[in-house]
Amino acid sequence: MSNGMSLGMQIRTDQRMVMQLAPRMIQSMEILQLPIMALQERIQQELQENPVLELKETTPEEAAAANEEEGGEATTATLEAEDAKATDGELVIDQAGDELDFNRLDALSRDWEDHFNEEHRPSRNGLDDEGDKKHDAEVNIPSRPPSLHDHLLNQLGFLDYESEQRELLQILISHIDDHGYFKTPLEDISRLFTPPLEVSEVEDALRLIQKLDPPGVGARDYKECLFLQVTDDTPHRDVVRTLILHHMEDIAHNRLPVIQRRTGFDIALIKEGIEEVKRLNIHPGAAFDAENTAYVVPDIIVERAEDGEYTVRLVDDWVPNIYISRKYIDLYRDKASDPKAKEYLKRKIQAAQWLLDSIEQRRNTLEKVTRAIIQHQRAFLDKGPEHIEPLKMQQIADLVGVHVTTVSRAVDDKWVQTPRGVFPLKRFFGGGTQTTSGEEVAWETIKQKLMEIIDGEDKSDPLSDEHLVVKLQEAGYPIKRRTVTKYRKMGNIPSSRQRKDWALKSATP
Repeated sequence: MSNGMSLGMQIRTDQRMVMQLAPRMIQSMEILQLPIMALQERIQQELQENPVLELKETTPEEAAAANEEEGGEATTATLEAEDAKATDGELVIDQAGDELDFNRLDALSRDWEDHFNEEHRPSRNGLDDEGDKKHDAEVNIPSRPPSLHDHLLNQLGFLDYESEQRELLQILISHIDDHGYFKTPLEDISRLFTPPLEVSEVEDALRLIQKLDPPGVGARDYKECLFLQVTDDTPHRDVVRTLILHHMEDIAHNRLPVIQRRTGFDIALIKEGIEEVKRLNIHPGAAFDAENTAYVVPDIIVERAEDGEYTVRLVDDWVPNIYISRKYIDLYRDKASDPKAKEYLKRKIQAAQWLLDSIEQRRNTLEKVTRAIIQHQRAFLDKGPEHIEPLKMQQIADLVGVHVTTVSRAVDDKWVQTPRGVFPLKRFFGGGTQTTSGEEVAWETIKQKLMEIIDGEDKSDPLSDEHLVVKLQEAGYPIKRRTVTKYRKMGNIPSSRQRKDWALKSATP
């Protein structure tokens, strides 16, 4: 070519290391990371999708008796290739090199032989046995609670409105957000109709919705939300309405003398009015937001024994008791079975076995990690949270003999019930610093000391962050001002100006 460039093909080899996780390992990590209620949902989903899985509900007494009789056989049985070849079914190896472990499958299903006898036994709910095994897993799924929109629509019948307003009211309700606010411009709603409605008509309809439960719903901003909740029965209602309309910023910055000067109210009355404002709900729709409703179910229970030692027990009450159906194992091992059916059963049996292994591995890992944490944080349980020790996940990983990411997944979103209360497992981890005497101390201990100093301060003249630094240094904790400010904000502690009690100041001679 005239420009001296040439086109051609070149073959080049590059040596690169690429880490690929097997599906079995990925599933194991996913199961480990699940908290107890999410694990329950996952098992219920697997019961619906995998026909070889069976559900067996047992009482605690039955479960204890079964454990004594089995002696752990079902979880410790291993595959020997010679034994597998001696069975009626052939040894099956998939592309990943994983075997269908018939010895283990036999052990897992051995105790449930009588569940599959030839006699028909009607279920408690009048369903056949096939339907009953899935039904038992589904009956415990909670129904969806009514949403805020459902709650408002159900109340429309109590309002006095013209029939032609119903569609407008329904549209307005559909535009109320999860917090209970109406943020859409009224003009946009009016243009949804042909011909467009007068904005005043839309506003009148919104006023009707603002009369519904919960109080404050349908407000366009937080001031209107609070104002709607003030009734004739509200103590000091005139003071409260004045504060809401004109002095919310002064309240936020604790500028009570400014409010006193501009309103003529005395400090004591202003404080009583502020207390009434605090009782109002700035997020009236939050109670209907099911996703934000936190229900803590501990994964582990730590109890103190009579000898003073602590025992660790995993909570299994919420986990469905599942096992692999013996009849499907026999069907797969039957040489007369259809090849396509056998291939399907192979995948399902293998998936079920992986699930059971992952659940058992989750149990073992979570128990070992918790034991190691409790051993390190003994002072926390004996004396209280202020005695927590600095602890890193790598330390626990080294003790347990796993990778640090395994510890991270094990403690993620897990809760532990202890004699000191219920805590997230992550609560026991944290860095630290050295005191003036050279002793290692956790940041959590310093935070506790900071709270103690603030609780004991003179509220008529609260300590600034600079003075808090001095107090902590006097207690042997050499930390900087920015650290004090950081922990004060993390604890939702106001600044010294906001903590000032003006009533005490005005009462001082």
